[in-house]
Amino acid sequence: MKKGITESEPTDSKTAKLLQELLRFDSTNPGGQTLDQAKFLKKLFDKAGAQTEIIKTPEGQAHFIARLKGDGSQQPVLLAGHADVVPAEKESWTVDPFGGVIKDGYVMGRGAMDFKGGQAVFASAVLMLAENKVPLTRDVIFLAEADEEAGKYGTDWLAEHHWDKIKAEFALNEGGWIFQDENKKTRQVNITVQDKIYASIKLTATGKPTHSSRPMPESSISHLTKALAKVADWDTDPTLNPITKEYFQALSKSAKEPLAGYLKMLVDGDDPVKVSEAAKKVVELGEYPLLWHALMRNTVAPTIVTAGVKENVIPGKAEAIINTRIVPGSSPFKVMEEIRQVINDPNVKIELSGDMTTEEAAEYYEKKAKEEPSSTETELFKALAESSKKQWPEAEVAPALFEAGTDAAPWRDRGVPVYGIYPYPLDNDTLERMHGNDERISVKSLDEGTEMIYDTLVKVAGK
Repeated sequence: MKKGITESEPTDSKTAKLLQELLRFDSTNPGGQTLDQAKFLKKLFDKAGAQTEIIKTPEGQAHFIARLKGDGSQQPVLLAGHADVVPAEKESWTVDPFGGVIKDGYVMGRGAMDFKGGQAVFASAVLMLAENKVPLTRDVIFLAEADEEAGKYGTDWLAEHHWDKIKAEFALNEGGWIFQDENKKTRQVNITVQDKIYASIKLTATGKPTHSSRPMPESSISHLTKALAKVADWDTDPTLNPITKEYFQALSKSAKEPLAGYLKMLVDGDDPVKVSEAAKKVVELGEYPLLWHALMRNTVAPTIVTAGVKENVIPGKAEAIINTRIVPGSSPFKVMEEIRQVINDPNVKIELSGDMTTEEAAEYYEKKAKEEPSSTETELFKALAESSKKQWPEAEVAPALFEAGTDAAPWRDRGVPVYGIYPYPLDNDTLERMHGNDERISVKSLDEGTEMIYDTLVKVAGK
């Protein structure tokens, strides 16, 4: 970490101040302070008159639940955000990632946008309901979860053991992005109604182990590195579904030429060659190139490489994990077959990673491919859309697919609609800091997001 940048700018924003406090709990997964953060949140919500509870996991982490009571005439609405964060490479940051520093109008820290910023917005909006004594027709539940980034005791475990405490008519979670243009004007609000499907593929290359003084051209590492190089030079074809078509169609309405034309060609084209050309141009010209590239196709990303036992031994086996995010309606088995053709090496075994048998995996992914997105006809979706237009009148509002995954599955699996939003406008620079160095979110965006979420809750839960 560079020295000298330690002081924080002052702020009058209640949401920014709350986010600063949340960032100061190092809740890195694994082993972070989600319990300490839960105790902090409990004091806030106890003071506001909410019903609160901390549920400890078998490994000592914590889920926090706060409930504002309504009159019971309608079923609850739930706002969920995870408290755990990914690790930070502290030496590469310009500020302490757990210092809660405000710099140049941005709150900076690990989790600032993923997803303690969202927690701060959701919590602030719920606390505003209590502070303003808004009469409620339904309970409003705020949930801060553990083990979203990894772990055995996330929302699946919570739903299995404590479903009655988090059951709702519909829910908000992380997900859709709120885009800004080059002038920091909000141009599109994306509310995710479905997540991409998560799957990992394992490559295993084999060869003869021997002494490193006698190099072998056909070693396991040689086969694996050549295979990974081929994967790195390859890209999947565009694969759009109804949600992503609607998303890119909405984007074309606010885009300038020639980008707008390529977006329309991407959505409406029926010639695969022209669609692929349009997809390349959208990525080349777009303000959010990595995001748009990911949304229009099944993605493949090598993430783990394992080989070798000693520096003077040529190993007999080398392995790699390729993480894929699949567009609903497609299949990881299709991607596996494409990878097999790209690599074209019988010495590299290609299979799904994980503990499921082939039959179990086939059944699981067939079920995932058939899952319907959350309806856009619910009171919550309509309230989100209306409140977004109220906050940002010039923005297009569209349902969207989330390019990654969330911990919303336990609700969706039980038939509860879940809508995803990162409740603050951001630019591509801010977006690409997610899980990276100097993660941040602007104070102005936090305040605008809090107003939008509060207005949404008043619409959907107020009398």
